[in-house]
Amino acid sequence: TPARSSSVPVVRSARRPPPQATGVSFMNNQKQQKPTLSGQRFKTRKRDEKERFDPTQFQDCIIQGLTETGTDLEAVAKFLDASGAKLDYRRYAETLFDILVAGGMLAPGGTLADDMMRTDVCVFAAQEDLETMQAFAQVFNKLIRRYKYLEKGFEDEVKKLLLFLKGFSESERNKLAMLTGVLLANGTLNASILNSLYNENLVKEGVSAAFAVKLFKSWINEKDINAVAASLRKVSMDNRLMELFPANKQSVEHFTKYFTEAGLKELSEYVRNQQTIGARKELQKELQEQMSRGDPFKDIILYVKEEMKKNNIPEPVVIGIVWSSVMSTVEWNKKEELVAEQAIKHLKQYSPLLAAFTTQGQSELTLLLKIQEYCYDNIHFMKAFQKIVVLFYKAEVLSEEPILKWYKDAHVAKGKSVFLEQMKKFVEWLKNAEEESESEAEEGD
Repeated sequence: TPARSSSVPVVRSARRPPPQATGVSFMNNQKQQKPTLSGQRFKTRKRDEKERFDPTQFQDCIIQGLTETGTDLEAVAKFLDASGAKLDYRRYAETLFDILVAGGMLAPGGTLADDMMRTDVCVFAAQEDLETMQAFAQVFNKLIRRYKYLEKGFEDEVKKLLLFLKGFSESERNKLAMLTGVLLANGTLNASILNSLYNENLVKEGVSAAFAVKLFKSWINEKDINAVAASLRKVSMDNRLMELFPANKQSVEHFTKYFTEAGLKELSEYVRNQQTIGARKELQKELQEQMSRGDPFKDIILYVKEEMKKNNIPEPVVIGIVWSSVMSTVEWNKKEELVAEQAIKHLKQYSPLLAAFTTQGQSELTLLLKIQEYCYDNIHFMKAFQKIVVLFYKAEVLSEEPILKWYKDAHVAKGKSVFLEQMKKFVEWLKNAEEESESEAEEGD
C-alpha cells in the first residue's frame, strides 16, 4: 500500500449509535428541556383572590332582607336560611348576630354607630316578654342547626354581649337575659358563657345579679332546677353563683335573701345545699387530717362544733362525717376473724369523739344506720356489727331507745336478716333490763 500523503485529510465515517442509546439520549434531552416555574409570572385566578373584609356591605344585605320580611319571625328564619347560601356567614358571624340582637353592628362597649343602617327586626326592638323571646330563640336555634359552623361564633357573641351589659338599657338587658335563659334551656348555648357575668365591673355595680335573676327565671321556666343544676355542674359553675355579688356580700344569707325576694326560692335552696355540701366535704377532709396528725380529741371536738355552727350543719349529718373519718384512718385486716378484734380496739379509742356528736336520738339512729351500711358494704365486717353496737352501748355512744327502734323498724334492707339475727339476744337483754328498771322505779314510788 502506498504511503498516504500528509497533505491529504483523512475522513473517518461517524459511528451511528445503536437505536437503544438514541432513545435514552432523547429521553434525557426531554427531561432537560422541561420548563421551570422560577421567574415566571402567572395571572391570579379570580377565585383565588382574597376578598376584602367588608362587614358594612354584608350588614346592608341582611338589614335589607329583614326589612322586607318584617316582624314575621317565621319569614325571618326562612330568609336567614336562604341567605346562608349566598352570603358569607362564616366570615361575618359577629356582624350577623349583632344585627339580630341589637339591630346593627355594635361598637366596643355595646353602642350602635350613628352612621350605620339599623333594623327594628331584632331582639332589642321586640316586646319585653318571655313569649316573644321564646320565638326569637327559635330563630337562632333554626339558624345554628342549619349552619352548624355558627355555633362557636354565637357563643362568642353572647359572651361579648354579656360583657357589654352596662352599655344596654334595662329593657334590653332584660330581653337578652330571657333569651339567654331559653337558649341555655334548649341546649343552643353552653352554661360556660355565664363566666362573662363574673366581670368585676358588672358584679360591683349589681348588673350581674339583676341579669341573673331574669336569666334563671326563664331557664327554670323552660326546664327545672335539677336540669339547671346539672348544666351548671358540667362546667364547674355550681359552686360559683355567689360570685355574682361583690366579695363583701358573698354569703349564703345574702344570696338566699336576694334571690328569694326576686321569686327564685328554688335557686336559693339549691345554693344553700351546695354550700352545705362543700362545707361538709371540707369538714371531712380537715377531720381526717387532724386524726392522722393525732390531734387531741378536745381540739377536734371544738373545731367540729365551730364548723357546725358556722355552716349550719345538723348533728345527725356530723356523726355520719365523723364515723366515715374514723373508719378511713386505718388499714383494715383482710381476714374476717381478725378484723372484728381490730375494729373493736380502734373504735374503743375513738368512742369519746363519737359520743360528743350523739347527744340526740336521731344522731344515734343515724350512726346505727351508718354502721349497718358499712358492715354490709365491707364483707369482712359482716360478723362485727353486733360487737360494734355493744361496744358503743357500753361506751355511752348509743343508748337503749335508738337501738330498740333500729331493731324494730328503723333499719335498712342491707344485710337486714344477718344483722337482726346477730342483735336478737342483745335486744332481748335490753328489753328485760328496761322492764326491770321500770319495775324498780314503780316499787320505789
